[in-house]
Amino acid sequence: MTTITKKELIDRIAEQTQAKRVVVKRVVQSFLDEIVSELSKNNRLEFRDFGVFEVRTREARVAQNPKTLERVKVPAKRTVKFKMGRLMKEKLSNNTTAPA
Repeated sequence: MTTITKKELIDRIAEQTQAKRVVVKRVVQSFLDEIVSELSKNNRLEFRDFGVFEVRTREARVAQNPKTLERVKVPAKRTVKFKMGRLMKEKLSNNTTAPA
């Protein structure tokens, strides 16, 4: 599995669109900032055929440290759930080559 960084993604988009890299970088960063901003307001983001981002709240719970067996209180927290859209599901299911 290969890791693609934001920089590499920006370089690819700049090359494909023939746009200046600094412009693409600003657009991509603004897009990501807006996603974070909307999720912080508990809004749901839906990108047709790509997927949906939703904020979920995990309830507070009591966990156990596996080494010491000590009980630990875990506070409630918000997390983001992503559900794949139709096109992503199709692309991933058609890619049958398993990683080594």
